[in-house]
Amino acid sequence: MNTARMSRAEIGALGEQLAVDHLTESGMTVLSRNWRCRWGELDIVAADSDGATVVFVEVKARTSTEFGGVEEAVTQDKVRRIRRLAALWLVQNNQRWPNLRIDVIGVRLGGRRPELLHLQGVG
Repeated sequence: MNTARMSRAEIGALGEQLAVDHLTESGMTVLSRNWRCRWGELDIVAADSDGATVVFVEVKARTSTEFGGVEEAVTQDKVRRIRRLAALWLVQNNQRWPNLRIDVIGVRLGGRRPELLHLQGVG
C-alpha cells in the first residue's frame, strides 16, 4: 500500500476505517465514530460482542515505526483523557454499561498489507 502521497488526515481516516472493519469482524458493534466535544475526540466507541461492555477505542495509524509503536503512543495522560471523554460520552448518551474498557488499535500502513495490533484493556 503506497502511503507516500497520502496526507496525515487520509492516513488517519484509513487507519480508523481498518480498525472499524476489524472490530465489526470481531463481532463488535460500532456505536459512534469521531465523537467530539469541546475537550477532545473519541475515535471509536463500540459495544463488545458480550453486549455488556462498552469499549472506547483509540486508533493510532502509522506508516513506519520511526516514532515508536502503539505501546509508546498511548501514555498515561492519553488514557486519563480518554477516561474523561468516555465519561462525557456516557452522560451525553444517557447509557449505563456494566463494563467499560479502553482499547488501542495500532494500524501500520506502508507495507503490502496493513498490520493491525489490538491492545485490549489499556486503562
